[in-house]
Amino acid sequence: MAPTFEILASETLATCEPTMASVREINDLEGLESCRLAWNALFPQTRRASFFQTWDWLAAYWRHYGEDRGGQNQRLRVLVVQSAGKTVGILPLVELDETTKLGRVKVLTYPLHDWGTFYGPIGPNPTATLIAGLGHVRRQRYAGDLIDFRWVDAEVDHGRTVAAMRAQGMLSVTDTWSTAAEIRLEGTWEHYWAARTSRWRNNVRRSEKKLAERGEIEYVRYRPRGTMSGEDDPRWDLYDACESLAATSWQGNSTTGTTLSHNTVRDFLRDAHQVATACGMADINLLLLNGRPVAFNYAYQYGGYVFGLRTGMTADPEADGAGTVLQRRMIEDCYSRGDTVYDLGAEYVECKRYWTTHYRPGYRHTYFAPSSPRSQLLRLKRWWKRTSGKAAKV
Repeated sequence: MAPTFEILASETLATCEPTMASVREINDLEGLESCRLAWNALFPQTRRASFFQTWDWLAAYWRHYGEDRGGQNQRLRVLVVQSAGKTVGILPLVELDETTKLGRVKVLTYPLHDWGTFYGPIGPNPTATLIAGLGHVRRQRYAGDLIDFRWVDAEVDHGRTVAAMRAQGMLSVTDTWSTAAEIRLEGTWEHYWAARTSRWRNNVRRSEKKLAERGEIEYVRYRPRGTMSGEDDPRWDLYDACESLAATSWQGNSTTGTTLSHNTVRDFLRDAHQVATACGMADINLLLLNGRPVAFNYAYQYGGYVFGLRTGMTADPEADGAGTVLQRRMIEDCYSRGDTVYDLGAEYVECKRYWTTHYRPGYRHTYFAPSSPRSQLLRLKRWWKRTSGKAAKV
């Protein structure tokens, strides 16, 4: 179901009028540095923000992947929206060459690249930011094939993206990009646990009992508050334990870069951990058996929102069930800390169903350039997939 459009009361018509704003475009790291203070000031005002929307994450990402992401050329296009000399919003975008079954297309989109599940403008005025940013793109006579806003959270967006595109003469097509499995940490742990199936609860208890028979179980969670609070030790000993487990687990043989230890992402994730620690957004979870790490969950957290980035466990059969035990303890601890959402991610959703309370879709809103034959073919292909009930991720 397509989201509906609703401007917040704080976003007046004058605020949303693109002629009232100016837009500055940033295309490199040096320019990105110039908007760091403004970005950091707007970030806490961004509804349901995540670590992926921080200046620090984007800077780390660009340092590692920059203009060449796995053979896909990309260009940074961060749009800084100002009114009366004050920055009112930031629209982080990238322009990239993307391979499809119909050939290479040029796409303008958010810089998330499926690291997280949701993304959007930075600041408290997303409608004004989107309208002004898209107005800038239109005036620059964008020559690409698609403007494709992916990872849009309907609960946050309320149709703003579609309305902003329409306001700039860009009629869009809406599809579901991905669906995240979530645990909404409502009520109490006891209420949540009682709502799991009795069969699953018994399975978790058996895993706990089997591990306890083999020795002492210890759950370690490290969530530093960041440099501003005097807590920015990365605890590389804990992170290295997670990385070592990732390398020795079944995921260690992955060729898709899904683990902490994979050579295509290892350096980037270590850099991201460093900055996440400084921001107070790192979240390391380890399960120890007789003092030896046997399972891990590495996450980012901010404002009660926890995103589980990577998880894994030892291949040692003596520690069978360690991942399940860790997940249970982590969720219970989230309740005790007052977290509100634990995002389990959009991959392997089926195996997360026992823990999940809600499924939240991330939408894509696409403008197909009329002058691009390849873009129009993609539009027709998407239409066919949608009407035939097949996945529309093209």
